[in-house]
Amino acid sequence: MQTFMREIALIGKENFEKLRRARVAVFGIGGVGSYAAEALVRAGIGALVFVDGDSVAESNLNRQLIALRSTLGRNKAAVMKERALDIDPLGDFSAAEYFFDETTKDCFDFTQFSYVADCIDDVKSKALLLECASRAGARVISCMGAGNKLDGGAFRVAPLEKTRECPLARLMRREMKERGIAGVKAVYSEEKPLSPDKTGAAEGERLIGSISFVPAAAGLLLAGEIVKDLIGAD
Repeated sequence: MQTFMREIALIGKENFEKLRRARVAVFGIGGVGSYAAEALVRAGIGALVFVDGDSVAESNLNRQLIALRSTLGRNKAAVMKERALDIDPLGDFSAAEYFFDETTKDCFDFTQFSYVADCIDDVKSKALLLECASRAGARVISCMGAGNKLDGGAFRVAPLEKTRECPLARLMRREMKERGIAGVKAVYSEEKPLSPDKTGAAEGERLIGSISFVPAAAGLLLAGEIVKDLIGAD
């Protein structure tokens, strides 16, 4: 296959076939999730489900791969599916154009996924996803906070219990402890969060600062972990 010949040269045909047989779900197609999703597509994952109920907004243009002037107002999962098919027309790609929460959790059979990527921002939905995936026995990786960070090289991978310096990770450690879930693999930043200037924020708005390369770095690291796990690479 010409599209993936350089990858096959790197990891071998047998490992590439493992990726083609894999079915991965990416929940949250934002700054982190869009880069993770596209990296998985370009790595040759055979089947991908993109999940997001949000639409592309102008404020997404600085950091989200699916955010273009031409995609403003469109559903993020749908745009990601379109991009994926434009890269790999033979891939089995689908878009779930809704948010993951208590009302939609039963739409997913987590036992059917080779891997689940959590790129959700909302704490409750994030915790619910990790619980559902873990209890179903699915392999799962969760990205912690990428906002208010400037160092793309500060991201690390570790069990959630061993994360540090991340306010979102602190909340998630508590949530997972309450749910009796341990050992979730997490991508997190060891950089201390910066304090954004909220001068331009609307009244009551919780403004989180972000720059192009930081969520991208987190998403690519997350995708790399999934690929390496699927082919059994150390």
